[in-house]
Amino acid sequence: MLALCGVGIGLLVAFLFTRTLRSFLFGVPATDSLTFAAIALLIAAVACIASYIPARRAARIDPIISLRCE
Repeated sequence: MLALCGVGIGLLVAFLFTRTLRSFLFGVPATDSLTFAAIALLIAAVACIASYIPARRAARIDPIISLRCE
């Protein structure tokens, strides 16, 4: 959920700064919706994979063992 909020805020900021971005883009319009969508999906996919791997490792641990104080 946090990653999706970050992607949304990033898209909004990128869209607001399209005039600045025009000087860095060659052959692609600054408001190209396909590019905006592709990058947003790529960042969301990387965030999901980055959070899935540690969550899977944490799910393997028995809660009783992790809460035991020794």
